[in-house]
Amino acid sequence: MHGTGRAQGGEVAERIATERERLSPAERRVAEVVLRDPTFVAFGTVAGLATAAGTSGASVVRLAGRLGYRGFSELQAAVQASIGQQLAPAVEKIRAEPGHDVVSRTLAAELANVERTLRSVEPRAFERAVDLLADLDRSVLVMAGDAGRGIGTLCATELGLLRDGVSEVSGSDVAVARQLAVAGPGWVVLVIDLRRYDRWVLSHVRRVADAGADVVALTDSVLSPLATVATVAFTIAAEGAGPFDSHVGGLSLANALVTGVAGRLRDSATERLDAVEAAWRAADALVEPD
Repeated sequence: MHGTGRAQGGEVAERIATERERLSPAERRVAEVVLRDPTFVAFGTVAGLATAAGTSGASVVRLAGRLGYRGFSELQAAVQASIGQQLAPAVEKIRAEPGHDVVSRTLAAELANVERTLRSVEPRAFERAVDLLADLDRSVLVMAGDAGRGIGTLCATELGLLRDGVSEVSGSDVAVARQLAVAGPGWVVLVIDLRRYDRWVLSHVRRVADAGADVVALTDSVLSPLATVATVAFTIAAEGAGPFDSHVGGLSLANALVTGVAGRLRDSATERLDAVEAAWRAADALVEPD
């Protein structure tokens, strides 16, 4: 992988992103717990973290060393510092909440998802992704797992309004394979998926990455199998107020990418949008409000 958005969790997550290719399977399981539940790590023990990761205390200590920390205590202190940096705004938000009804809980969760997602974006990674998506010499394919299909369709539609050569990958395995058959050097694949990842998405993304296509991934972790093959990857906060993942953070990041492409292609995109608007009016396709 050539670039990444700044991972959620600050310094510790950035170190995990840097070292991920060298992590053993056991160390990777520990790292996944660190990323998924930093509060558990911040106030837990070596034994507790090892149990949560399904491995040994030695693997916890080895991960700490691999990340450049002098033992678990120093890793724990770094996680605590990251949590502390987020605590003040969180306290301010919870004090501002009017109650604990479903709407208020959802408001708090979605504000946090958008803030965590967009604050995790590293500017150079964002510029690289926009460069790829705005390059008119490259064709763009958009694919998403089942849960992120709505965001994928929106991205494909809006990018397609801004430039030629944008397609959404969909259909049966045969249809998907046919659409991706020519993807290689000079192509860009924008892929969106969260844990638990759709197997067909992973297999096809790996194949096109091996063929030389550039992959821009919107996913949930620096250890995601999508992030490991991506040219540029961004992490999405997806904590739901209810039983299901939220896709509001992913939508906000997709909107940012489309906005970046629109700015980069301002002149040609303006002409293209004017032509589309004229076609809609000529066809009387839309109803204007009185």
